[in-house]
Amino acid sequence: MTLKFLPVSILLALVSCQTSLTPEQSLFEDLSTQEGLKGKSEYLASPFVTAGDRVYLIGHQNGSFPDLGWHVEGEMGGIWLHPIKLMDGFTASVKVDGHSFCLDQARSFTNYPFTNVLQFSLENSGIEVERLHFVPDGKEGMTVLFRVKNVDKSEKTTQFQFNAFVDLMPVWLGDRTGMIDQADVISFDEMTNTFSAKDEGNPWFTVWGTAEGISISPQEEWTCAYSPKGKGAAAGFSLQVTLPAGSEQIIPIFIAGSTESELKAMETLVDLRQNLDSDWFTKKKRYEVFAHQAEIQIPDPELQRTFQWIKYNTDWLVRDVPGIGRGFGAGLQDYPWFFGVDSEYTIQGLIATGRKDLVYSTLELIHSLSEKENGNGRIIHEVSTNGAVFNPGNINETPQWASTIWEVYRWTGDRELLEKYFPSIEKGLDWLLRENDKDGNLLADGYGMMEIHGLKSEMIDVAAYSQKAFADAAKMAEILGKTDLSKSYQHTSDALAAKINSDFWVEEFGSYADFIGTVDEALHLVDDAIIRADTLKKPWAVEELKATKTKLSTLPKNQKQGFVLFHNWVVNTPMETGIADPEKAKIALATAKKYTNPFGTFVTGIDRDEQAEYEDGSFAGSKSFSYTGAVMTLPTGVTAIGENNYGNPDAALDYLKRMTRSFGFALPGSMYEVSPDYGMFTQAWNLYSFSVPIVMQFFGIQPDAGNKVIHIRPQMPTAWEEASIQKVMVGDNEIKISYVDKSGIRAIEVEQTQSKWGISIEIPEEFSKVKVLGKEVSSDTKGGYRRILMTGKKVRVEGSK
Repeated sequence: MTLKFLPVSILLALVSCQTSLTPEQSLFEDLSTQEGLKGKSEYLASPFVTAGDRVYLIGHQNGSFPDLGWHVEGEMGGIWLHPIKLMDGFTASVKVDGHSFCLDQARSFTNYPFTNVLQFSLENSGIEVERLHFVPDGKEGMTVLFRVKNVDKSEKTTQFQFNAFVDLMPVWLGDRTGMIDQADVISFDEMTNTFSAKDEGNPWFTVWGTAEGISISPQEEWTCAYSPKGKGAAAGFSLQVTLPAGSEQIIPIFIAGSTESELKAMETLVDLRQNLDSDWFTKKKRYEVFAHQAEIQIPDPELQRTFQWIKYNTDWLVRDVPGIGRGFGAGLQDYPWFFGVDSEYTIQGLIATGRKDLVYSTLELIHSLSEKENGNGRIIHEVSTNGAVFNPGNINETPQWASTIWEVYRWTGDRELLEKYFPSIEKGLDWLLRENDKDGNLLADGYGMMEIHGLKSEMIDVAAYSQKAFADAAKMAEILGKTDLSKSYQHTSDALAAKINSDFWVEEFGSYADFIGTVDEALHLVDDAIIRADTLKKPWAVEELKATKTKLSTLPKNQKQGFVLFHNWVVNTPMETGIADPEKAKIALATAKKYTNPFGTFVTGIDRDEQAEYEDGSFAGSKSFSYTGAVMTLPTGVTAIGENNYGNPDAALDYLKRMTRSFGFALPGSMYEVSPDYGMFTQAWNLYSFSVPIVMQFFGIQPDAGNKVIHIRPQMPTAWEEASIQKVMVGDNEIKISYVDKSGIRAIEVEQTQSKWGISIEIPEEFSKVKVLGKEVSSDTKGGYRRILMTGKKVRVEGSK
């Protein structure tokens, strides 16, 4: 870091006898109306985020900004304005009675839906400090507020010091688009009282300053030691603050950036200063709106709170990048950019929780990036925020795209959506089998969700998602008048369903196979698996794998069959998609329970051992980032969905409660990707793992917006006698469901805003005495359920045994 400028100290006068709150004070005052979650003291040295759709800040909960992340090593924290970084972070200190206190060891951290506050106690000084972060929507900047309080009985004169550590640099893969990092240079403008930094080789700028009317000058020496890596520079200033007993002063810091010009960055800084409180309340209102969408009331308050905050978490990941598009990243800190499969899972949760705007913009983003990179229907896997594609697409992502479009159509009834994206589905399904099914058996070869080296034969998840894709594409083709294509797709889907339940089923293990391949391929993989299991000290897995190897050694090397080697979580995808034969599903789901710990499902089952049942502490990751030994939220959610699909809501709830144990474990209000505290500290697809089991399965909402009918078959855990969900958007209809099941009587009541829509309520036949409130259109019995189709603003079905 290059240190420049001369020290100057400026007097900051305290304005007394204020008749109204300043914008800065109104923010702190408003926090009393928001839900805040306090972090654990043992996790103060772990990451948090304050996010907007253009800018976000990542630091540690104790107030420091260490070098974080591995994707761009040590550079994934700080302040980002994608596709560039603005700052590594900042330091601040307060000097009282000759003693200096660095504000990098917070005593507490409190997280709110869109802001956070750190509390600092300056020992024996009579001074306390709070630090608040706020990033407004749609603006290329942020605000940090330092509230300095005199809690003593006498007047205090303090010196506040702030130092910014600039590091204007490109995002990961920046070099592929000509983004070459160079040294940063800082200047100070006495006219505007602001600092400005520029990358010497690029039009990248960041500017910062404090409130208007406060004259500041730069200084060179500062109290806090901080030396982040990179080609950045640093500069700071200090202010003298006199505080009468029991008073306080808020010092605002406004930070803005631009990838275009210094003028644009300065315009943003002025905007931040002038609109702080209006930006705050605008964002608060937006959060309140989507907080109430698909809002649940259930007998499990911790699960209810987790579901609410998972919706907030997803919003923290929204990236709006000029020239690229608007969508959500996969996770923070190391995956802030765009992924095909992460979007495909998450969108199913987003559309069920009312985030149609974000769904549509993300679909457009993934589609446009895929068309630009591939042009043949293949869906990209990973692309940085500068548009550079790292992986053009794993095999599973293309069929999952088809099912994602179908799911969004079910919720919206938007025919134009089908017409827009169905051509990419046609191309993609053609590419899937024409380019990747060399032996013509309808099972595409290549990497699916499990990116284990060499594991790229005919994968179970690719098969399961392909089967569903062709079934969903058949429905879409029929709607669009492509009858022959619809029949062809359905034929392929039916054939795949048969193959999954015959060729992939391995009776010996009570499980679907990880993959289908030759014996020779399996022998190479089993050797790798033995090394992995032995390294991780999993003797049971070593013994099982050696027995498998012995058996394989007696078979012809070119013989092709299904193999269970890793017990990967993807063996549960046939239950997730609902294509597993019921008896096989029952066995496979029982097998799946063996590969869990108190937080959920292992990514790779052979990583489990006898102690896993009791491993409820911090996750011990490897020295270099990997998912070895990991229990993850997505596999756990997939297993929960599978249990629900086969009539086991209590088992599904058990998996949700396992995941919930990691909620707030390290970062209050968030859930890590790897349970309970490893990997990304907030993760997009967590919404899939909660929203689908709760909204679509427990409350049983299965929309058919194209036909203006909503099918509702609640499948509640037995302990839930009462539950409700409100403001669920299906097309232009908003519904509320109330569920009661007590003393042998089950009542399901639905209110809707569009009275002419059909509401089909299903109730088990065991409730033989049924009362109906609403205009009954039809009634029938199927699969052990009585289905009553009704219309009206409010409909109700009450059954007793």
